[in-house]
Amino acid sequence: MKGVRDLLKSVEEFDEIIEDIISNETVQKMKNYRQHYDISCFEHCKNVAYISYKICKKLKLDYKAAARAGMLHDMFLYDWRIKQEGMKGFHAIKHPRVALENSKKLFELSNREQDIILKHMWPLTIKLPSYPESFIITIVDKYSAISEGFSYYVRRLRFGKKVDLHN
Repeated sequence: MKGVRDLLKSVEEFDEIIEDIISNETVQKMKNYRQHYDISCFEHCKNVAYISYKICKKLKLDYKAAARAGMLHDMFLYDWRIKQEGMKGFHAIKHPRVALENSKKLFELSNREQDIILKHMWPLTIKLPSYPESFIITIVDKYSAISEGFSYYVRRLRFGKKVDLHN
């Protein structure tokens, strides 16, 4: 029972940390954009934020910054599969800056949170992350993308067609 209580307490604390972010009208728009396979940007960011929060808390790092920046790391608000007018370059390299600019318009971000958002695509973005939390988000983001893809294809194999489990 202690494990369940600890998990519930952890989820409650996480939810409190990101409450102002996930209740924001603009952040809610991330639900309208597919990130990986059938996962929305919002859901992907929340997964990355929660896993990063847990790891950073365990390692006694800035778990609040990890949770908040994790929730905002992909707030680019466009369908990256469609060429964007006026945007040149590879989405994987460009979107961290767009996400940071969008996030800064809505929230006051610490230097650590900005670094996490801006450098979460390292090594593609070349500049080395400045904080351990930035490295953690980078790794968790890659893990989540792989996990989301794996889950999608397992469902496709199991059900034999494209499946939307969100309806």
